[in-house]
Amino acid sequence: MIARVVVEIGVGLNREFDYLVPQSLAARIKIGSRVMVPFGAGNRETRGTVVGMADVADGGGEKTARPCGAGRTRVLKTVLSICDHDPLIQPRLMELARWMATYYAAPIEAAVKALLPVAVRDRSSGVAEVWMVRLSDATAPAASGAAPPKLTLRQVAVLDWLRQTGTSTLADTARGAGVSTATIRTLARHGRVTLFRARGALPAALAASLVAPAASPELMPQQQIALTQVLQAVQQRALQVLLLHGVTGSGKTEVYLRAISEILADGGGAVMLVPEIALTPQTVERLRGRFGDTVAVLHSHLSAGDRYEQWHRIRKGTARVAVGARSAVFAPVQDLRLIVVDEEHEPSYKQEECPRYHARDVAVMRGRFESCAVLLGSATPSLESYYNARHGKYELIEMPHRVDHRQMPRMQIVDMRIEAQRRGGGLSVFSRPLIEAMRTRLERGEQTILFLNRRGYASSLVCPACGFVAECDACSLAMTYHRNQDVLICHWCDARCRIPNACPGCSDKAFKYAGIGTQRVESALAKICPKARIVRMDRDTTRARDSYEKILGDFRQGKIDILVGTQMIAKGLDFPNVTLIGVIQADTALHMPDFRGSERTFQLLTQVAGRAGRGEVPGEVIVQTFTPYHEAVQAARRLDYAGFFDREIEFRRELAYPPHSRMSRVIFSGKTETEVASFAQRAGEALQAALSTRATMVGPAPAPMARVRNVYRYHMMVRSSAPAAMNKTLYRVLADVKIPRAINVTIDVDAHSVM
Repeated sequence: MIARVVVEIGVGLNREFDYLVPQSLAARIKIGSRVMVPFGAGNRETRGTVVGMADVADGGGEKTARPCGAGRTRVLKTVLSICDHDPLIQPRLMELARWMATYYAAPIEAAVKALLPVAVRDRSSGVAEVWMVRLSDATAPAASGAAPPKLTLRQVAVLDWLRQTGTSTLADTARGAGVSTATIRTLARHGRVTLFRARGALPAALAASLVAPAASPELMPQQQIALTQVLQAVQQRALQVLLLHGVTGSGKTEVYLRAISEILADGGGAVMLVPEIALTPQTVERLRGRFGDTVAVLHSHLSAGDRYEQWHRIRKGTARVAVGARSAVFAPVQDLRLIVVDEEHEPSYKQEECPRYHARDVAVMRGRFESCAVLLGSATPSLESYYNARHGKYELIEMPHRVDHRQMPRMQIVDMRIEAQRRGGGLSVFSRPLIEAMRTRLERGEQTILFLNRRGYASSLVCPACGFVAECDACSLAMTYHRNQDVLICHWCDARCRIPNACPGCSDKAFKYAGIGTQRVESALAKICPKARIVRMDRDTTRARDSYEKILGDFRQGKIDILVGTQMIAKGLDFPNVTLIGVIQADTALHMPDFRGSERTFQLLTQVAGRAGRGEVPGEVIVQTFTPYHEAVQAARRLDYAGFFDREIEFRRELAYPPHSRMSRVIFSGKTETEVASFAQRAGEALQAALSTRATMVGPAPAPMARVRNVYRYHMMVRSSAPAAMNKTLYRVLADVKIPRAINVTIDVDAHSVM
């Protein structure tokens, strides 16, 4: 018997290697088993995964114990041992990995690697322990005084964060302080912090004592109709994709819960995906309130130990419902009957590292391999999904009314150009209508959410005398000023530097902080509403473990009057006492070099508006914008999805943009710009000659973010109505072109970002 093995030696090999299975292991080795095998000229022991079994080797010099020459006999190397008692990867998930490798033009080893969380790959058995970090005794007394001398800004950030949070995991500390683990280990070597091994604590979102049993509310007629259609699809035990298009507050989540309840009663399992980690605590709370300990959660903010335990609960069948962000689509749920993709339109479902999969599309393919139903839900479906529903590929379910026919929020558009004229020029954070509306809500004891999709205090530091802008030395991007730490931070590479005493260009000391971030909104708000309880929720304030749960829990309990946040608060959250939503700047996505800019603006405005008026009191939304008459803004004001879709789909048709075609992006990167540009041109010419007449190629040209971490980037876009043939051609041509060692080539199939 021969095992076909993918070895864990980086990525890029894209090969399966044949190994003989010794008689002693023949009964235990299966597809999905992890094994130790000899690999390379030195026969070093390497871990790999069995992706197939065969009776005959398919040849290839690397698969033999020694090179095959004249008169030499082919001898296959032999599997040494099995790593786990049982295979960790189900055969159907292995089929899914093969599809991902083919469709997303990714190495097979990268696709297989994506199926298992790091904590599971690196630990086969035993108690899950993780590295913990705390302040050392020598450092702790410094909490009340100045920071110890000779520390870098990153090291100071680590110590400050630990003083606020206490003992934490190494991963959470690195995330919370915005540094690498190497920075923390350096502090440990110098005696500033202490590292030790311990078992991670159970996440607050999973503590059973915090979840009370929840009763099922009575369904509205539209919910009952939707549930009936979903259950009919589940009972077919075959792939059927349903698109649940329901306005915000229409009760889509209750339809999900009822469907899962029926599946559990019949002995089946389900997966529920949410786009943001911020939504996970609320979703988990509702699921555990309904289904108890049969729910497990998977997302990146869990410690390694937590993720290990949760994943194995799912694999063993102890938990039959898996909920989490995009990687939860690979959860090894037994007898899978339904995959729910909530807020299916969200770009966060797209993985930006190899393999660059889209969780929604992978969910559909997993539904095919598992013969189960897939339910996509959104108030603002992606144009691709709605197009598929319009053309019969998906089944469309409409829920046009809010629960109990509550009123949709009233949206007011404020032209900030007029506001600027009233104030005599200059950029204002809040318009007069928004200030008055916030004060009214405070008097009534109601809550407000303010949304701005930009963190930090100011988006750039500018010298008004000579026009100097503080830019990152490693990226073609202005650095963002963070007032709390009084540093400039690059939001692409996380480089940090102190504020210069004078302009490097002209020595003028009168710097200007341009642009608005969430820190500036929070600061201005404290002056306008000094008695309000204000909390900011963005990536800077949610690095600590369970920070999402704490902020949202406090907001739900009425401990917060005004919540300021980025897109993590813009969708899916349900707070009945929120009656006002303020959108500080609605134009951000419209000015990006992206054909999806209008779609994303419409979706974001509609979604954030849906957080208002979900209780008994009608809601109001105030949108501040410099482009009040843009169709995306006006369609969101009317809450007119169908009208927006009809106009936008015609625009896409004229330019042959998705969904009328499929688009892949090829990125070339390297340390030397001339070398990158030269190779990109050569590869582009080879690709242009190989593409069919059904494909269109644009570029190569410098990417909008032309330099990141001192790496220069060129890209080109390829569109075709025959995506399988296009991606196959892309992979073949780029494999045949001799790529210099200093150049990295990336293929992003169904690209969602052009930056």
